[in-house]
Amino acid sequence: MPGQLTVALAQPACVDLDLPANVAEHARLIRAAEARLVVFPELSLTGYDLTAPAVALDDERLAPITEACRETGSVALVCVALAEPDGTEALALLAFDGSEVSVVHRKMHLHGLENDRFVPGAQPNVLELDGRRIGLAICADVSFPEHAAKTAALGIDAYLGSTLYGDDEVAVQRRDSHVASAAAEHGVWGLMVNTAGPSGEYPATSGGSGFWAPGGALVTQAGPETGAILRHTI
Repeated sequence: MPGQLTVALAQPACVDLDLPANVAEHARLIRAAEARLVVFPELSLTGYDLTAPAVALDDERLAPITEACRETGSVALVCVALAEPDGTEALALLAFDGSEVSVVHRKMHLHGLENDRFVPGAQPNVLELDGRRIGLAICADVSFPEHAAKTAALGIDAYLGSTLYGDDEVAVQRRDSHVASAAAEHGVWGLMVNTAGPSGEYPATSGGSGFWAPGGALVTQAGPETGAILRHTI
């Protein structure tokens, strides 16, 4: 039987387009999280700025995140604009495990001007860690019930969204319903890590990262502040 898995949802402060500063903040939060899995919001290394240069898997500027994972034994999930080997770009979740960096999910449901730059992911994906299977989603992915259904069909314990929601009333309602609905529909944990503070073209976002139990009941939720780390064991 799989054991427990401690997950931390981190809401870093972001300096627009300053990759080294944001990498350093991610590394700091990984060390502070005291969790096996540490997850960050959409495009948290640059802010949601679609002019941000893409990064490659072997970009040396990402090394402090790898080092923080090596020191803590954590796995970190970080969303970036990824430069693919074939010259295309994707919005992707990278997994840092202390020894290597790998692509674990590419955003399937691109939104707005993202379609002009990125190639959508072709399939849902699952991260297997310590016997737990975590279905992966990036922002707009979670707003499509069929994405959650296809991911759940792979056999998962949790459905995880790395997101950016604004701070208006409609955005907050969507933030608090998408992953919760997936948890209720498919009987799995719902995990959502959301951007806090300004991020690129968004002068304000809403934070509110949270954990929903199988069945959809809210277990715990962060506030809107940057620097927050919300931790729970599933």
